[in-house]
Amino acid sequence: MFKKILVPTDGSDLATGAAERAVSLAKLTGASLTIVFVHDVYPYSGIGQTNTANLQAYMAAGQAEGLRAVDRIGDLAKAQGVAMSTLVVESDQVASGIVEAAQTAGADLIAMGSHGRSGLAKLMLGSVAAKVLVESQVPVLIFK
Repeated sequence: MFKKILVPTDGSDLATGAAERAVSLAKLTGASLTIVFVHDVYPYSGIGQTNTANLQAYMAAGQAEGLRAVDRIGDLAKAQGVAMSTLVVESDQVASGIVEAAQTAGADLIAMGSHGRSGLAKLMLGSVAAKVLVESQVPVLIFK
């Protein structure tokens, strides 16, 4: 069925809950997981002079946040005996970063959570999950 499942995380409880289900699916199908955190690029580059100290602090904080989120899901996978690898990707578009990570990892499924917003909230906030559905070349499984 599936051999490699990409599981994006932003460190939220919603993403962790979706990851728990993805771990169960991976165990059931014998698939491995690739856990990915998409880190936003430094938002102030190109405006005036870039402060390298701020850039380094921003990047380090983002990397640390990503590693914590990835480690939390990695612990779930290890507890279930599911093989896994990790990626931390830098992109200014989270959905595009997830799709690119799936291509890089050779994933045949993306399994992720969604807040399930609708109406004005979806219009104003957008939906990473909806964008991944549109951009992805592989199936996307959305957990609510």
